[in-house]
Amino acid sequence: MNVLDHQSLILLFGALMGVAIMAYVLLDGYDLGVGVLLSRSSGHERDEMVNAIAPFWDANETWLVLGAGILLVAFPLAHGIILRELYLPVLVMLVGLILRGTAFELRVKSPPERLEAWNTMFVVGSATAALAQGFMLGQFVTAFRNDFVAILFACLVAPCLVAGYMLLGAGWLLIKTEGELQRRAARWGRGALWLTAGGIGLVSLATPVVSPRIFDRWFSIDLVPLMVAVPVLVLTGVVWLSRWLRDFDPARDDGRAWVPLALTTALFVLSGAGLAYSTFPYLVIDRLTLWDAAASDETLRMILLGVVIVLPPIVLYSVFSYRIFKGKTTHLEES
Repeated sequence: MNVLDHQSLILLFGALMGVAIMAYVLLDGYDLGVGVLLSRSSGHERDEMVNAIAPFWDANETWLVLGAGILLVAFPLAHGIILRELYLPVLVMLVGLILRGTAFELRVKSPPERLEAWNTMFVVGSATAALAQGFMLGQFVTAFRNDFVAILFACLVAPCLVAGYMLLGAGWLLIKTEGELQRRAARWGRGALWLTAGGIGLVSLATPVVSPRIFDRWFSIDLVPLMVAVPVLVLTGVVWLSRWLRDFDPARDDGRAWVPLALTTALFVLSGAGLAYSTFPYLVIDRLTLWDAAASDETLRMILLGVVIVLPPIVLYSVFSYRIFKGKTTHLEES
């Protein structure tokens, strides 16, 4: 552990936190998206959709705990500021996750006459958690300003993130289901795609406006190729994904059903990398850096030991569960 100096430890924990947050967005994002899409289905389709995420959703939420835990113990000053600024949306998110988890567990034990109520709670919980996360993203991008424009911006970003999760969820359903539900998932994904793209555009335009430092970083003469390449890559991915979803045919394309999810993942990763590049080294834009917020060297080394012990089982369990439950969804019964 002593091979890393204090600066390297701070960078390592910053990177680990970023990876954990991105893993959460991608993994829990698709099952939140499936939860929202449940409102567009009916009957046995809903059971298929829930079964498609049943083996994974608990483990997916582990990444949120890991990311928040790293923020709390490795960057306590930033945790205090961020939690104070986002107290209400965090509370709303937790309420949504609780509703969703409760509905998920109880819907399979419910008598038929109450099943619809639990399905509705599952949809509401998923949408509430996703909207709260989108609002938090908007607040982060505007450096937690509380004026009308900043709040309006966060309110606009919120449904865009929900759409992004729906796009992830549709991609997951293409992989895990068959036939008519695949066709419907492709239509749902295409419907969510352009709002997702709008959200990427909103965040991309807002970050340089919020901070002159970010503006200078992106519009420096040395970075013109990067400034041109990133939007071109995003637009290319959006157009390609739109055409793929439009032309999807289960009989012909089932063997390549992973393509939409892979393209959506690439869009999220590219957008996340761009946001990280814009904000680094700040945890609170233009107010608090990684170095300012970090815990002491002794604390970071102790936490690193815990991460070395805890992280491999999390990764191995996730890989194991996805390997065991690979392939198409089958009907699951719980008692």
